[in-house]
Amino acid sequence: MKQLAADGIPVAVSCRVLELARQPYYRWLADPVTDAELEEAYRANALFDAHREDPEFGYRFLADEARDAGERMSDRTAWRICSENRWWSSFGKKRGSKSGRSGPPVHDDLVGRIFTAEAPNRLWLTDIERHEALLNRVGVRDHHGRAVAAAR
Repeated sequence: MKQLAADGIPVAVSCRVLELARQPYYRWLADPVTDAELEEAYRANALFDAHREDPEFGYRFLADEARDAGERMSDRTAWRICSENRWWSSFGKKRGSKSGRSGPPVHDDLVGRIFTAEAPNRLWLTDIERHEALLNRVGVRDHHGRAVAAAR
């Protein structure tokens, strides 16, 4: 914004194009880094130094180390800063989970199941369900999910 103003473009026009209000821009221009942001940066530095020294510590021990270094904060604040920056204990979080990926098939498909259909009403699938209220129910659907038949 300062560069645009130096090039002769009015701040009001720049703010309108960028869809920003002028008052918050001028407020930020007067004080670009707030006291709260500066204090949080000091706290994050103290937590990071403690984490770098002992990566097996959790956020509570890191908060204690930061307090010993002179940065006052609650455990909740230490947790928030650590979780935002992904500073986990080396023992606490499991990394690299499969997250839904299935493994290899348990056994070979000896029956030769082919569940593809060229058109609707060419391949039917059945399912037998046991419900206490319905007793036994058989539903037949085609490959595209449409109900073909149902029986009790």
